Amino acid sequence: MRTFRTARPARLLAATGVAIAALALTACDNGMGPRDEGRASDSTSTSQTSGSTGGSGSTTGGTTTTTGGTGSTTGGTTTDQASSKTGTGAAKTGKSATSDPWDPANRVTCNGSNTTVTAKPAPRPINHLLITVKNTGTKYCDLYYYPTVRFDQAQWAPAVFEESQPQAVVTLAPGESGYAGVLLASADGSGQNGTTAKKATIGFQGKKLGSNGGAVAAPALPAKGVYYDSSLTVTYWQSSMDDALMY
Repeated sequence: MRTFRTARPARLLAATGVAIAALALTACDNGMGPRDEGRASDSTSTSQTSGSTGGSGSTTGGTTTTTGGTGSTTGGTTTDQASSKTGTGAAKTGKSATSDPWDPANRVTCNGSNTTVTAKPAPRPINHLLITVKNTGTKYCDLYYYPTVRFDQAQWAPAVFEESQPQAVVTLAPGESGYAGVLLASADGSGQNGTTAKKATIGFQGKKLGSNGGAVAAPALPAKGVYYDSSLTVTYWQSSMDDALMY
């Protein structure tokens, strides 16, 4: 009987031990869960940290972009400076290529030394001669008043159509042309002392009416010459041939 009693407590202890072990195992399993969650949390934290690092990288990337922007700005500044320098050069080039027409140093009187002059009969109206003056110089030149036209050895100059006076002095840039028309003879034959001229001399006036504007020109006339009479009259210098031939 003692033996039986001794074995029962032993079995009870054994059962108790198994229960404790089961509880311990359960507790251990339950403990692993939180540790695993802790690891997951650690992983999440690490991921977040990595994300933060990535964010920092992005920030760094942003800094790089900003730096790139700064570089772009610097590049833009450099380009602008280059453009500005080029523009200045172009402006200087333009100024040297085309002088300021209002600068007195860049203006001269048109005459036979800085122009080419032609005198050709106009097809219409009849009995008209067209004088063309082209500026061949490097400066602007002014055509004052009207040409002094003399044929052959004549000592007198024709009258002028006063109504042909323009509102301003005709100024020619290099390469530009001015014009004057000459009525050679009356269309109705009312003119007197008609004759044929073989040579012509074109004189230029200065700033003052009747003053000498410089070298004269001697444009060639047609081989047969030009007929003129006492009706001989000239226009003021004009900027277009149409205006020169309308009188």
